[in-house]
Amino acid sequence: MSVSALPQAQLSYLALGDSYTIGEGVEERGRWPMLLAQGLREAGVAIADPRIIATTGWTTDELSAAMDAAKPLGEWGFVSLLIGVNNQYRGRDVDDYLGEFTRLLQRTIALANARADRVLVLSIPDWGVTPFARASGRDLQQIADELDACNAAAREVCAAHGVAFVDITGISRDGGDAPAMLAEDGLHPSVAMHARWTGAALPVAKALLATA
Repeated sequence: MSVSALPQAQLSYLALGDSYTIGEGVEERGRWPMLLAQGLREAGVAIADPRIIATTGWTTDELSAAMDAAKPLGEWGFVSLLIGVNNQYRGRDVDDYLGEFTRLLQRTIALANARADRVLVLSIPDWGVTPFARASGRDLQQIADELDACNAAAREVCAAHGVAFVDITGISRDGGDAPAMLAEDGLHPSVAMHARWTGAALPVAKALLATA
């Protein structure tokens, strides 16, 4: 659905990502993009619920391929992007992530009618704090370090393109192993964690959408 398919006063919203965006393990209304749209409407911003292109397990290249398959995507009033955890999980190099993320971000800006100020990127949460990670036998510090490297690269690319970057990694590490913050699988975030991410993203999104 494009901007032209909606009432003129209502912004369309496209959310791109992986399990964190599709909300693996939580109900549809509990996904952070849905909560963000709701919060924006409560703040007086006329925005539709998002179209979500995201699937659990997707890497940057798989998201890009899904976007190709979904064409034509048209233009959107607002676009969010959260991607990369599966690149790290599969042991891919941060330099590969940097190149693929850069191309994805450029596509995302194009989908926002070439308006970088209508794009919002969220950092990759740290799955290494979860019970699932502890039981996996993997090096938890290595997970954290690799995710920090990916997030630092993404932040730099966003700054170079004039795109807002919201750091939710620290939030994911702050009590992210608590049962209330986790879905039943002990890996993916609960609605409560999605709400915390939304709390960080909402003021940034409001500021972006306050401009004509």
